[in-house]
Amino acid sequence: MKVLVTGATGFIGSNIINTLLNYKNISIIAMVRNIEKAKKFQWFYNDIVKTIEFDILRTNHNIFNELEKPDVLIHLAWDGLSDYNNLYHIEDNLYKNYFFIKDIINGGLQDLTIAGTCYEYGLKNGCLSENIEADPILSYAIAKDSLRRFLQEFQKTKKFNLKWVRLFYLHGQGQSAKSLLSQLEETIKKNEKIFNMSGGEQLRDYLPIEKAAQYIIKIAFQNKITGIINCCSGQPVSIRTLVENYIKEKKANVELNLGFYPYPSYEPMAFWGDNSKLNEIINLFP
Repeated sequence: MKVLVTGATGFIGSNIINTLLNYKNISIIAMVRNIEKAKKFQWFYNDIVKTIEFDILRTNHNIFNELEKPDVLIHLAWDGLSDYNNLYHIEDNLYKNYFFIKDIINGGLQDLTIAGTCYEYGLKNGCLSENIEADPILSYAIAKDSLRRFLQEFQKTKKFNLKWVRLFYLHGQGQSAKSLLSQLEETIKKNEKIFNMSGGEQLRDYLPIEKAAQYIIKIAFQNKITGIINCCSGQPVSIRTLVENYIKEKKANVELNLGFYPYPSYEPMAFWGDNSKLNEIINLFP
């Protein structure tokens, strides 16, 4: 089986490829925009992985063949993740991703797993299940949810499997330097004694990237459950607790300066994912 991973040098993509290397009887196609960046990853030198330099702007109606005729596509590529509210997501990302996917499906792809976001739910509090209507407010989330709707409309004219993975909060090796735990790690490395943060009362759903990579692959490798699937722990935890546990794990001496930053207006105070569908998928695999 050939598995194509787009966004292969990203936080999620690189971890998915590392996890795929543990699977037998598959070949991996890593799609990257910059081959030099890909050379920084150990998987680049593995014989199981074929790295192809390709920009999704190159819609030439022969994408499927050019990308080695994959059996499964795990689509993670998305630009501008440092600014969730930039109109670029709607005006540019949405359409270039849609036409890339449409072209590869028209070429012969029949199985698509694509990364969505919990931000598609909007400002809803509590446990979020997949049957709750999306109500995004961020440009990034509006674009993602629109892409899902476009693809569902496309399914009315073209037969393919679509698994839309709504990712919650991921952390681990390779995450953005701007992320909460990356900033905390930098504070500890610099031996600083104060860490500035919000009040920390927000409840969120956190998942280590290693687990998320395993879950995304399992979602991609089955077709019993399709459509929207939450990728989450199902367990709410406060940001303050997450930070305090990390400090304790690192045996660091850091004092929290709570309330230094205001709570973000684009997130509800308390939300986490219903992982019932995900657990059903996990149980399909020995």
